[in-house]
This record gives sequence, structure tokens and C-alpha cells, in this order.
Amino acid sequence: MFRPSGSGFRQKWTGLTLKGALYGSWILGVFPFTYDSWTRTLRRSKWLIAYGFVLNAAFILLVVTNDTESETPLRMELFHRNALAEQINGIHDIQSLSMVSIMLLRSFWKSGDIERILNELEDLQHRYFRNYSLEECRSFDSFVLYKGFSVVLELVSMLVLELGMSPNYSAQFFIGLGSMCLMILAVLLGASHFHLAVVFVYRYVWIVNKELLKLVNKLAIGESVESERVDLLLYLYHRLLDLSQRLASIYDYQMVMVMASFLIANVLGIYFFIIYSISLNKSLDFKIMVFVQALVINMLDFWLNVEICELAERTGRQTSTILKLFNDIESIDEKLERSITNFALFCSHRRLRFHHCGLFYVNYEMGFRMAITSFLYLLFLIQFDFWNL
Repeated sequence: MFRPSGSGFRQKWTGLTLKGALYGSWILGVFPFTYDSWTRTLRRSKWLIAYGFVLNAAFILLVVTNDTESETPLRMELFHRNALAEQINGIHDIQSLSMVSIMLLRSFWKSGDIERILNELEDLQHRYFRNYSLEECRSFDSFVLYKGFSVVLELVSMLVLELGMSPNYSAQFFIGLGSMCLMILAVLLGASHFHLAVVFVYRYVWIVNKELLKLVNKLAIGESVESERVDLLLYLYHRLLDLSQRLASIYDYQMVMVMASFLIANVLGIYFFIIYSISLNKSLDFKIMVFVQALVINMLDFWLNVEICELAERTGRQTSTILKLFNDIESIDEKLERSITNFALFCSHRRLRFHHCGLFYVNYEMGFRMAITSFLYLLFLIQFDFWNL
């Protein structure tokens, strides 16, 4: 599953990105599985779970004990001017550490379910999809590369933000910064497991759509098509929808917390920027560039999370559209027509969508609503604290 899908330059970089995510997750203890090459399956390792738990608990402890962020002159001046900002910053720190802890604990707790899902994806790849040429599925390679690039950008952004805002480069500062980088990288890699699995589901649904189009073209030129072929595609489509629902149920809390953290960080960042630049009447020069790059990268990563789920959902809708093309074919075999009807009925009752926490579907519409809501919360926060600005 982690081999490149072709021999081109883009496919090689895609394979390298997937392997980097795999090995990075192993090193940071957020992928507690070993691979059995004989049976082509992943097996959960209790030793790796214990290793990941101890390692990430050490990261969190080092971040808490070496936190010098609030002692910087910039933060001290800001908090002295606005007490609410200090309280909000303290709540945000607790929320961030709680998010990291819950994400890691839930990933270890659900590792058995994750193992079964990944083994099913590997089984589908080996038994049904390994002989398909994927040179045309450029979106798969693109989104894998985008996701890997976004993880690197988030780390670089955090380093630039911390180094640009802190004038004191002590040993304690670098210990805390290094621990925070590794902790955030573990969280980003853990979240990327969901997105990479979604991209694999998208790729397999894309292949199913491609095969359906081939069957339509065969019927259009008068060639015969076996109903068993349509039944097999329905079986694969059914399994992929089941896998997508199970993925969403395992990662829903983690993904909601990650997406909310991106938006909360942007809201608080703009709020602190307003206090510092307007209330304290400080010139920011270089600091404004540091702030803007962090804001932009957070929004790009947030939107990439939405875009990946939207891509899979849109490809699922295309399946229903392709099935309608069979209506234009005359004199279809009765058995084949029954198979196509069953496929169409299945698509009308079940759709490829990612439902988080029973609250919302992840797509463009919900992404816009979350972005607008975060902007409204910023306005509410400014209005609430208007007299202190």
C-alpha cells in the first residue's frame, strides 16, 4: 500500500511521502503496528503502544515544565495591559494539552479497530486493485504530497513563530521548543493517518468509477458485459463505504479537535495582534510577517482537511451519475439490468460521506460555515472586551 503507484517523478515522491509518514509515526510512537510480510497484514504491538505512551507523555511533561512563553517581555506586557487575554491564553494552553492527550489516548484505545481497517485496505489493494494503472489518478498523488507538505509547513511555521517572538534563547527555551515540535509532529502525523486512509478510499472509488465507465463504453459499441462484473464493483463499493464510515467513527473526535484547534489558534492570534498593535500602539515590522505566515498556514491546513473529505464525497456522487449512463443503452440483458438497478438503489440509499460526532458532514459547505463562525467568535470577543482594547 505504501509503494509508489507508478514509475514517474510524482509517483516516486508520493511513495517517499507515504514512507516518511510511516517511519515518522513509528519513531514518534503514534503507529503501534508491525507488518508481517508473509501474511501481508499489520499486527498491533503492545510494546509499541507502551513506547508511544511513555514517549509522548515525556514530551508533554517537558513542554509543561519548560514553558517560558508567558515570561517573554512581549507576552508580559500584553497580559499586563489586558487581564482577559492572559486568562484566555491559559485556557487555550490547557485546551491544547488536553487535545494532544485525548488524541493520543484515543488512538491507542482504538488501535485494534484501526488495525482491522488498515488490513482491509491492504487486502483490497492486493486482491482487487494492484493490477490497475493509476497514472491518471493525479488527485491521489497530489493530496498525499499536499498533506506531507502541510505537516512540514506547520512545523516550520511554529519554529518561525516561537523564534521570532522570543528574545531569550536559553537552554530551557530550546528544550521546551524541541519537545513542543516533537509533540506537535506526533499529533499532525496521527491526524494524517485519517486523511491518508480517506485518500486511499477515494482512489479505490475512483477505480470503481473508471471500471463502470468502461462497461458503459463496451455496451455502447455493442460488446457484451457480464453481470458478475457489475456485482463485483457493487461489492467493492459497499466495502469502501463501510470502511469510510468506520474511519469516521474512529477519528471523529480527533479530527474535530484538530480542526477546532486551527480555528481557535487563528481567532486568538488575531485577538492578541489587535491588543498589541492597537491597544499598546506597538510597531510590529518583522513580527507582523511572522504572525501572518502562521495564520495563513493554519487556514491552508484546515482547508486541506476539508478538501480531502470533499474530494472523496464528490467522487462518490460521480458513481451515481455514471450509473445513469446505462439508461441510454438499449437492449440490456435482463440479468445485467438487475445488477445495475441494485447498484443504483444502493447508491441512492447510501452515500460516501464523513460524519463527525453525529454533528456535521465534512465538506465545502461545513468548512465555510466553520470559517465564518470563527470570524463571528472573533467579533464577539472584541465586542466583549471592547473597553479594555
